[in-house]
Amino acid sequence: MEWRDQDVVLAVSGELDLVTAPDLSESVALVLEKSPTAVVIDLSDVGFLASAGMSLLASTHQQLGSEAGFAVVADGPATGRPLTLVGLDGVFGIYATVDEAFVALRKGRS
Repeated sequence: MEWRDQDVVLAVSGELDLVTAPDLSESVALVLEKSPTAVVIDLSDVGFLASAGMSLLASTHQQLGSEAGFAVVADGPATGRPLTLVGLDGVFGIYATVDEAFVALRKGRS
Protein backbone atom coordinates (compact mmCIF):
# COMPACT_ATOMS: atom_id res chain seq x y z
CA MET A 1 0.00 0.00 0.00
CA GLU A 2 1.49 3.32 -1.08
CA TRP A 3 -0.12 6.61 -0.11
CA ARG A 4 0.41 9.68 -2.28
CA ASP A 5 -1.17 12.45 -0.24
CA GLN A 6 -4.86 11.44 -0.22
CA ASP A 7 -4.48 8.94 -3.08
CA VAL A 8 -3.48 5.31 -2.63
CA VAL A 9 -1.96 2.56 -4.76
CA LEU A 10 -2.66 -1.04 -3.81
CA ALA A 11 -0.12 -3.26 -5.57
CA VAL A 12 -1.05 -6.92 -6.00
CA SER A 13 1.24 -9.76 -7.02
CA GLY A 14 0.90 -13.45 -7.78
CA GLU A 15 -2.63 -14.69 -8.29
CA LEU A 16 -5.86 -12.85 -7.61
CA ASP A 17 -8.40 -15.59 -7.13
CA LEU A 18 -10.92 -17.03 -4.66
CA VAL A 19 -8.16 -17.75 -2.13
CA THR A 20 -6.33 -14.41 -2.33
CA ALA A 21 -9.18 -11.98 -3.05
CA PRO A 22 -10.20 -11.78 0.64
CA ASP A 23 -6.74 -10.43 1.51
CA LEU A 24 -7.11 -7.64 -1.03
CA SER A 25 -10.65 -7.05 0.18
CA GLU A 26 -9.32 -6.44 3.71
CA SER A 27 -6.76 -3.98 2.37
CA VAL A 28 -9.47 -2.19 0.40
CA ALA A 29 -11.64 -1.94 3.52
CA LEU A 30 -8.77 -0.37 5.48
CA VAL A 31 -8.16 2.11 2.67
CA LEU A 32 -11.82 3.08 2.39
CA GLU A 33 -11.92 3.92 6.12
CA LYS A 34 -9.42 6.71 5.38
CA SER A 35 -11.59 8.30 2.65
CA PRO A 36 -9.02 8.50 -0.16
CA THR A 37 -9.57 10.82 -3.11
CA ALA A 38 -8.37 8.13 -5.53
CA VAL A 39 -7.67 4.40 -5.41
CA VAL A 40 -5.47 2.67 -7.99
CA ILE A 41 -5.16 -1.10 -7.87
CA ASP A 42 -1.95 -2.16 -9.59
CA LEU A 43 -2.14 -5.64 -11.12
CA SER A 44 1.20 -5.33 -12.96
CA ASP A 45 2.66 -8.30 -11.08
CA VAL A 46 -0.45 -10.50 -11.22
CA GLY A 47 -0.04 -13.66 -13.29
CA PHE A 48 -3.60 -14.96 -12.93
CA LEU A 49 -6.85 -13.03 -12.49
CA ALA A 50 -9.91 -15.11 -11.63
CA SER A 51 -13.54 -14.06 -11.52
CA ALA A 52 -13.30 -13.51 -7.74
CA GLY A 53 -10.64 -10.87 -8.37
CA MET A 54 -12.66 -9.21 -11.11
CA SER A 55 -15.71 -9.18 -8.85
CA LEU A 56 -13.68 -7.51 -6.11
CA LEU A 57 -12.52 -4.80 -8.51
CA ALA A 58 -16.10 -4.11 -9.61
CA SER A 59 -17.27 -4.07 -5.99
CA THR A 60 -14.52 -1.65 -4.99
CA HIS A 61 -15.48 0.69 -7.82
CA GLN A 62 -19.11 0.53 -6.70
CA GLN A 63 -18.23 1.17 -3.04
CA LEU A 64 -16.26 4.27 -3.96
CA GLY A 65 -19.10 5.66 -6.05
CA SER A 66 -18.54 9.28 -6.96
CA GLU A 67 -16.64 10.01 -3.74
CA ALA A 68 -13.24 8.94 -5.10
CA GLY A 69 -11.59 8.10 -8.38
CA PHE A 70 -10.85 4.48 -9.18
CA ALA A 71 -8.56 2.90 -11.74
CA VAL A 72 -6.81 -0.39 -12.37
CA VAL A 73 -3.34 -0.94 -13.79
CA ALA A 74 -3.55 -4.07 -15.94
CA ASP A 75 -1.36 -4.19 -19.02
CA GLY A 76 -0.60 -7.88 -19.35
CA PRO A 77 -2.52 -10.69 -21.03
CA ALA A 78 -3.28 -12.27 -17.65
CA THR A 79 -5.03 -9.14 -16.40
CA GLY A 80 -5.92 -6.60 -19.07
CA ARG A 81 -7.40 -9.10 -21.50
CA PRO A 82 -9.82 -10.78 -19.04
CA LEU A 83 -10.99 -7.40 -17.72
CA THR A 84 -11.69 -6.25 -21.27
CA LEU A 85 -13.39 -9.50 -22.29
CA VAL A 86 -15.91 -9.24 -19.45
CA GLY A 87 -16.53 -5.55 -20.16
CA LEU A 88 -15.02 -4.06 -17.02
CA ASP A 89 -13.04 -1.62 -19.16
CA GLY A 90 -16.40 0.09 -19.68
CA VAL A 91 -16.98 0.30 -15.91
CA PHE A 92 -13.66 1.72 -14.73
CA GLY A 93 -10.43 2.89 -16.32
CA ILE A 94 -7.73 0.35 -17.09
CA TYR A 95 -4.23 1.70 -17.68
CA ALA A 96 -0.74 0.45 -18.50
CA THR A 97 1.01 2.24 -15.62
CA VAL A 98 0.24 3.79 -12.27
CA ASP A 99 1.31 7.19 -13.59
CA GLU A 100 -1.12 6.92 -16.53
CA ALA A 101 -3.90 6.00 -14.12
CA PHE A 102 -3.27 9.05 -11.94
CA VAL A 103 -3.05 11.37 -14.95
CA ALA A 104 -6.45 10.12 -16.12
CA LEU A 105 -7.96 10.39 -12.64
CA ARG A 106 -6.74 13.96 -12.30
CA LYS A 107 -8.44 14.78 -15.59
CA GLY A 108 -11.66 13.36 -14.16
CA ARG A 109 -11.74 10.20 -16.21
CA SER A 110 -11.77 7.02 -14.16
